[in-house]
Amino acid sequence: MPGGRLRLALYEPDIPQNTGALLRLAACLGVKVDLIEPCGFLFDDRRLKRASLDYATTLRVRRHLSWAAFLADRDPRSRIILMTTSGPVALHRFAFAAEDTILLGRESAGVPEHVHKRAAARVVIPLRPPARSLNVALAGAIALAEALRQTKLFPDND
Repeated sequence: MPGGRLRLALYEPDIPQNTGALLRLAACLGVKVDLIEPCGFLFDDRRLKRASLDYATTLRVRRHLSWAAFLADRDPRSRIILMTTSGPVALHRFAFAAEDTILLGRESAGVPEHVHKRAAARVVIPLRPPARSLNVALAGAIALAEALRQTKLFPDND
């Protein structure tokens, strides 16, 4: 099954266009999404719909009212892999598992320290100086592609 049990989680996203792009990406790759609220926009925002196109209708999004609700509702066998600019492990050196949940933080603030502490791993996409960070949708696409490659869960188009 494309995507396996691999999941993408968005922590309190701020920008509807980025969320829409990530929803479209997940739909195209067969990956389920956890949306941890509150969001910085209404879920029916036209910018979200424009970025996700009609792909969002084929996607399974599980909305959680809070971080605590997300933790209570998730599969405990799934590791939380936080993508962060302060991660000690480089993406290309990290070993993903098919059950992992890749967590992306808010565009404006990342995630708070208590979320960092719950992550099984904190992973960084190495950038050349003086670059500080990537757009969250780009970082999510890179991380998800690497996880799918490693776990051999890319959709099979043969």
